[in-house]
Formats: sequence, structure tokens, C-alpha cells
Amino acid sequence: AGSLMTTKLSQPQSTLAKSLTSTSTNAPYFKALESTEIPPYVTNCPSNGLCSRLPPDCMTCNTNYSCIYGKTATFDCKVKPHVHCVDENNHELENFTINMTCQFCWQLATSDYVCTNSTNCMTVSCPRQRYNATCTVRDHIHCLGNRVFPKMLYCNWTGGYKWSTALALSITLGGFGADRFYLGQWREGLGKLFSFGGLGIWTLIDVLLIGVGYVGPADGSLYI
Repeated sequence: AGSLMTTKLSQPQSTLAKSLTSTSTNAPYFKALESTEIPPYVTNCPSNGLCSRLPPDCMTCNTNYSCIYGKTATFDCKVKPHVHCVDENNHELENFTINMTCQFCWQLATSDYVCTNSTNCMTVSCPRQRYNATCTVRDHIHCLGNRVFPKMLYCNWTGGYKWSTALALSITLGGFGADRFYLGQWREGLGKLFSFGGLGIWTLIDVLLIGVGYVGPADGSLYI
């Protein structure tokens, strides 16, 4: 994915215009084929929706060089070919303006983009591990720069283990290692089972450790 804000320095000669200057006798035939071809981006562009709500792939905008970082700025935009949109009064537009905060995509709030997740890093390690994620800006969110960018994120995936279930097992059946078995920690579970919960001491310690979240699933995931 590219940048939303692109500067129009010159209008490149289109493929259709080139076909008009071709000396081939089949030029009219190729022209007809190209003029009816629908670009791939059209499938992601809502028909007759609000121009201000179009995804960035459906429009071309000029860079606003007077844009002040962190401030709201106005950008002049134009819909791409085969895209139809309207204003608040249901009037079809080709040229329109959008208002957005002057900032790069990687500076957006975390709720404005979606990132890949990792199931290979430990969420309960100390210090807490990070992983390389690829993030994509959500549709209808406008920003400067690349809409797909790398970012270092904390491990925050979950394997489906519930903290409440682990704590309940630790309180009721912790002496038999049920809490450790549930969390996938088989060695510790067997140790508690054959030592009768460390004569009760290990059981009490595990109740405290699971209660504060210090002991988590063996796969390194977070509780849900």
C-alpha cells in the first residue's frame, strides 16, 4: 500500500491515449477493451457513498505543504476513474476536500490500525518481550506516508486460558496440582501431586502467584 498524499506534478499519458496514437489497424479494438476494463481497486470503493468516507485507495489527493504537524488540515482530493461518490446533499462529486490530522500513519492511535499477531513470544517474560508486527491502517482513516508499516509491539496473544479458572483450581484442587496441569505445566503439576502440594506450602504459594498473575500459561500467552 502506498501513500495517501501524492503530489501531482504532471499528468502521465494514459494507456488509452497511447492506443489512440498507435499505427496498428487493431487500435480501435484494443481501445474498446481497455475502456471497459474495471480497475481492481473499484471493488473496495462503495458506490455512491460519501466522498469523505471513501477508502484512500479510491482517491488521489494533493499534498498540503502548509500542513502543521498535529493540526487539522484540508487536502484537495479527486476520485479515481470508475469511482462514484456524493456529498451530504447527495450530489455526485469528482473533486472534494477532506479534513485530517497532519501526522504520519505510524503515529496514529492504536485503534486506527490493525497489526499481525505473534504466538511465538512470551507474554510473561521479564522484561516483557516484543515482536516485529506489520500494521495496516483501517479504511476511512487518512494519514500521511505508507499505510502499511512495521512496528515493535509487546506480546499480547492469548491461548484461551482463563485466570478465574486457574485461580479456582489453585484454591480447591491446588494440592493435587490441578492448577499447574490446567496451565500446561506438567512437571510442576506432577511435583505438587506427589508431594501433596509441597505439604500445603506450595499450594498456598501458587494461590498467591496465580492470584497476582505472576504464574501464567506454559505457552507464554496472556489470560483471558
